[in-house]
Amino acid sequence: MTALASTAGHAQSGPFAGMAGTWSGAGTVTLDDGSSERIRCRATYRVGGPKMTMSLTCASDAYKFNLAADVEAEGSAVSGSWSESSRNVSGDLRGRGGGGNFQVVASAPGFNADISMRTSGNKQSVTIRADSQFRGANITLSK
Repeated sequence: MTALASTAGHAQSGPFAGMAGTWSGAGTVTLDDGSSERIRCRATYRVGGPKMTMSLTCASDAYKFNLAADVEAEGSAVSGSWSESSRNVSGDLRGRGGGGNFQVVASAPGFNADISMRTSGNKQSVTIRADSQFRGANITLSK
């Protein structure tokens, strides 16, 4: 029992502490023609010490994206890989952060996006700014 309590305490003290679990919410997505649509989103975070696996699915009546990422923190540096299954795109993630607040750049051939995540208690905001058909998204999630 002591080992289990120690493991749970350690997981909560890592760079992704407080993010584990399933989150849902809404936001807007902006496309290259300047139009924007309201989207509903669901995110799942699996956290283990300095590593995290993320899945974020957002959709409107006419638009959908499925973002997945595997990241690892070393100090305040964050790196990993990401993929977006509906467009068959994948690449690298690099950035900084900790304590639920992260700023990363997702890159792939012909695509770059700045991603900012801020988690406080049971609320999370995700902001994405990109240089492609998908211009960006502002998403607010809660547990």
